Amino acid sequence: MTAVAEYAIGIDLGTTHCALSSIAAGQPSDDAVPEPFPVLQVIAAGETSPQLLLPSFVYMPAEGEFPQGALALPWAEEQQQVVGSFARSKGATTPSRLVSSAKSWLSHSKLDRHAAILPWGAPDGVAKISPVQASADYLRHLRQAWDAAHPRAVLARQDVVLTVPASFDAVARELTLEAASLAGFAHPPRLLEEPQAAMYDWVAQSRGAWREQVEVGDRILVVDIGGGTTDFSLISVSQSDGSLELERIAVGNHILLGGDNMDLALAYTVRAGLESQGKKLDDWQMVALTHACRAAKERLLSEEAPAACPLVIPGRSSRLIGGSISAELTAEQLGSVLLEGFFPRVPVDARPALPPRAGLTTIGLPYASDAGITRHLAAFLRRATSAGQGQAEPPSESFPTKVLFNGGVTRSAVVRDRLLEVLASWAEASGNEAPQALGGTDAELAVSRGAAYYAKAVRDGGLLRIRSATVQSHYIGIQRAELAVPGLPPRIDAVCVAPRGLEEGSEVTLEQTFGLVLGEPVSFRFFASATRTDDSLGATVDPAELTELAPLETTLDSDELGSDDEIVEVRLQARLSEIGTLEIAAVDVASERRWKLSFNVRVD
Repeated sequence: MTAVAEYAIGIDLGTTHCALSSIAAGQPSDDAVPEPFPVLQVIAAGETSPQLLLPSFVYMPAEGEFPQGALALPWAEEQQQVVGSFARSKGATTPSRLVSSAKSWLSHSKLDRHAAILPWGAPDGVAKISPVQASADYLRHLRQAWDAAHPRAVLARQDVVLTVPASFDAVARELTLEAASLAGFAHPPRLLEEPQAAMYDWVAQSRGAWREQVEVGDRILVVDIGGGTTDFSLISVSQSDGSLELERIAVGNHILLGGDNMDLALAYTVRAGLESQGKKLDDWQMVALTHACRAAKERLLSEEAPAACPLVIPGRSSRLIGGSISAELTAEQLGSVLLEGFFPRVPVDARPALPPRAGLTTIGLPYASDAGITRHLAAFLRRATSAGQGQAEPPSESFPTKVLFNGGVTRSAVVRDRLLEVLASWAEASGNEAPQALGGTDAELAVSRGAAYYAKAVRDGGLLRIRSATVQSHYIGIQRAELAVPGLPPRIDAVCVAPRGLEEGSEVTLEQTFGLVLGEPVSFRFFASATRTDDSLGATVDPAELTELAPLETTLDSDELGSDDEIVEVRLQARLSEIGTLEIAAVDVASERRWKLSFNVRVD
């Protein structure tokens, strides 16, 4: 963090929206309530406006699609692409040119995230960018908008915290920092997990009253349902030296399921009604209908909701020239599709359905196969609270007592009430009291505001810090030295180098030693697990039980040893850095020389 910073900055790099919030350096800690920053962006051709949210979309225009200056901003008179509100609305009619879900692609370990693959499935002739570049485009826009409004306090000289999903692995975190570097961030921002940021915002908004709403022994369930993803975390309340403390104790999987799925489900429902009347929609009209259903959904979920919302779909067929197709979405349809489809009442031992997989499938994002968010929540609570206990359902002493909602979908009281109802039924079944909701935050701005609060806490001290550590165990592949067998490759063991629970700023060293190959091309294999919570440092595990990360292929320098093809005896060290990245190194036992074994963020 820089010593001349005038602001503490928090950035939410979201799947469907980005946001930036700040706290001025001179604010007393007791009044450190972050302020969201209105981000100037193009909202229509030739028109700009500041908005609190920057939609996470990039539109790639065709040559000559817009007149000169139509996409201009104060810091860029001519742009080859557009980011934000206009990108989203324009992409609704031309989806083949719209880049979306870059954050989800960034965490997709099976693809090269540096490859120009977005818009996914776009035809030849459409310019494409990589998930890393798309993320950099959002961050660059935020930086340029801030700099234009604060020319004497540019973002490069501020204390910046950038949020990531708690479920992001080491490679996805490194890629996020790389995107920040490409966006012009002079120093690597500190990384913070989004559920923690939401908790920090709740603390900040309470202005000190948060201690009156929780007590020692509480377990706070953070439910984050955004436009494209769903995440769950569990935070415990403890006491140290007479003061309350918060500690993040469990994190769920990164589930590609959210508001976008709901909009599409509503669109299919409306389309079925139109088809029963003999009205057919093509793919282009289906996209337009989906966007119309999104707007109608937000109205029907508001406090003063109408009984139905009209929908207008542009006409395409010859018999509809000059006209359009009219439909409506009713509150009854909304309740049936959303509540029963995405938030069904299920027992506490429910599990997400895993339908048989087809032998062939299209390549793309690993979307959730079961749309029932409550089933995913039940599975998370079972894993989070029963880990190592062999129980089929959460034990009563670790059931959540409080709930903090985050993400745009949870702005709806209807959604929150259904989730609380389901949690209450689970509590009753296990002999617990129903968990209570914590209020006072904005579900769409909480993450950026909480990140700004955290940035100030790190810089100035005196503010609450949520204790956290790695939620995944990390492993490195070690090739066995054994007799060769024709037709069988050498076997690989996975050795735990960073056990779950490694805290920020701490370092661990394995006692056993290994041979490190120098002076020739080699490959290092890395693995991770969020479910193996009891593996200790140095534990040997079957790689088949783990999730494999991208390998590192390199040739380690041996010039200081005087010859090539050397094998040196090393110990392995792992360190969780202050900015939230995991660093693994091999240290020569004899000379203390170090070789950094970085997680590979590039797949060649």
